[in-house]
Amino acid sequence: MCGAELLSVEQAEARAWAALREVMDPEVPVLSLVDLGVVRAVRCSGEGTEVVLTPTYSGCPATEVIADSARAAVEAALGGSGLGPVRVTHQLAPAWTTDWISDAGREALHRYGIAPPGRCADAAAPVRLMAHRVPCPRCGSAQVERLAAFGSTACKALYRCLACREPFEHFKPI
Repeated sequence: MCGAELLSVEQAEARAWAALREVMDPEVPVLSLVDLGVVRAVRCSGEGTEVVLTPTYSGCPATEVIADSARAAVEAALGGSGLGPVRVTHQLAPAWTTDWISDAGREALHRYGIAPPGRCADAAAPVRLMAHRVPCPRCGSAQVERLAAFGSTACKALYRCLACREPFEHFKPI
């Protein structure tokens, strides 16, 4: 412990996690990085603070923005703690899965009008190219049709509810 606030490692890590819970994903702004499941670890020591992120996929165009936002939030939260510089590292294995989205994150997607992904670990089959049983996030109807394999981002597909006729996106399970 050193610095103006004399934070312990545990206090610093708790502050870093709290700060990361406030950083929203730039492509799905209702999900924090923590609820999205991309923050894998926070490690504080006298030599600095490391934030470990796993991108949703290796070609995600938001990876750099996410890393910069995470770094800035943790730096602001730990300013003057004496725990050194903040660095972000990327961990590609194990690969990110939609199973890492928190229950709160799934509920936030639903409230936002995006059908959350089902759990891959619970599926009887491995990853599917087309999702099954995607209920409308607005009215709950199971009578839906897929309009396009891709929505506003590659991780979402575009659907339309046949009951309420509203279009919606579905976050693809991977």
